[in-house]
Amino acid sequence: MQTLKAFFRLIRWPNLVIVVLTQFLFYYCVMRPAYTGSGWYPSLGWGRLGLLSFAFMAMAAAGYIINDYFDLNIDLVNKPDRLVVDKYISRRWAIWWHGFLSLIGIVISTYLGFVLKFYLLGLLNLAAVVLLFLYSVSLKRQLLSGNIVVSVLTAWAIGVLLAIGVNDDLLHHLGILPGADPAKPGVNYARFARIGVLYCSFSFIISMIREVIKDMEDTEGDARYGCRTLPIAWGFTTAKVFTGTWIVVLLGALAIVVIYVLQFHMWLSAAYCFFAIIVPLLSVFRGLIRATSSRDFHRLSSLVKVIMLTGILSLLFFKYYA
Repeated sequence: MQTLKAFFRLIRWPNLVIVVLTQFLFYYCVMRPAYTGSGWYPSLGWGRLGLLSFAFMAMAAAGYIINDYFDLNIDLVNKPDRLVVDKYISRRWAIWWHGFLSLIGIVISTYLGFVLKFYLLGLLNLAAVVLLFLYSVSLKRQLLSGNIVVSVLTAWAIGVLLAIGVNDDLLHHLGILPGADPAKPGVNYARFARIGVLYCSFSFIISMIREVIKDMEDTEGDARYGCRTLPIAWGFTTAKVFTGTWIVVLLGALAIVVIYVLQFHMWLSAAYCFFAIIVPLLSVFRGLIRATSSRDFHRLSSLVKVIMLTGILSLLFFKYYA
């Protein structure tokens, strides 16, 4: 039982739940409503969405495992009380689980690529698996490279649904998928694409903010083993300015969103965005200025994770106001 609990801690099961929640909410609140009344249906039905989310969970879990495998010495310094590899699960079994889960994710993605006629899906998710491996081996130890990789892959959880929708649109225009009733309005791809880009951008920026804050939290172990993360290479002041700039950019974008939705009298969504996303972000900005210890940065990282969740839950308003 203890080993099972350790395994779930190793694969960061709460993060996997967030991935699934993100994809299901985007599909239910944004993607399917775009097809309402058009006579068309998304090629990605509920069952296929479940398979896609399972593939993403498998690949993400594999990424966490291989990351902890290569970070064993660093984690002995940064978080000795949270070690799993070489304590509850052997290094050999960690490698085996990484390979097995990666393979599951790639196989399912390739199958879905053929079923959905989106043949790049398998290759794109194979690239994601390779990037996760390279991140663990070397990229996370290089200046900003690892941060960018993680941020891009975080955005890809929604980006893949956006790509599938765009592929559907292309297939409809080419006549490969059945056409709709000409008397009915077409699929609202423009709204779908706008919302998709909005949430991909949010995912990228909020992930970048959290990754750099985590780098500031883990400086001691990272520096001991030759990592060149932003706070180590350029100092804490520069890292704070970099992170603060992204926070300001995100706050500005969110302010524009609030002003925009208020034009349509969407008071509830505007209030939610302000109190559940903007106010906590302001708290992160203020805390970032004052933070000096690893514990301070850990608290900020945890708060940013909560903001990620509240941002994802805001998808429900697109269903409510559809």
